Amino acid sequence: MHPFHFYLKLGFEHISNLAGYDHILFLIVLCAVYRIQQWRNILILVTAFTIGHSVTLALVSLEIISIPSNIIKFLIPTTIFVTALHNVIVPNSDMGANKMRRNYAMALFFGFIHGMDFSNYFKALLMDPKDVLVPLLGFNLGIELGQLLVVLFIVGIAFVFLEIIKTKHRDWTVFISGAAAGMSLIWMLENKFW
Repeated sequence: MHPFHFYLKLGFEHISNLAGYDHILFLIVLCAVYRIQQWRNILILVTAFTIGHSVTLALVSLEIISIPSNIIKFLIPTTIFVTALHNVIVPNSDMGANKMRRNYAMALFFGFIHGMDFSNYFKALLMDPKDVLVPLLGFNLGIELGQLLVVLFIVGIAFVFLEIIKTKHRDWTVFISGAAAGMSLIWMLENKFW
């Protein structure tokens, strides 16, 4: 298998694998405030997350940064908790340009953190750390494809609840965000590093 295809498949499986529930839960809570009609915003949001993820993988692979995994294991559920809290505090009706920029910045920053979770494994797979471009490109395209598949599924379920069953958008957001916050709080306590 060509290295590009190997890393493309690896990136896709990294995100779409149900064992990677932390990334999936982050995507769920990240998309909880959006309707299917806002697909462009969702696409930009997910891409911002991938860019953050990509930058971190590159920096760790090139040995520019290194953060202990026990801290990362705590920070990942923290990103889910903060996103869920943000969803509940800031009303859905406030979807202006400022909120969108905040959401993009948050997704990008939290992408940095999530990228660190897989970076050591990714780095170990590299045959030559200097030849990181093709593996990194393949891996990140795979992540983006996997995320888009997960997000399509999430938005599809949201469409059923919001448009067919006619659940109030605020109730949907609070329910999804509350469940995600509860799960992430448990993970934070299980992975505290102090």
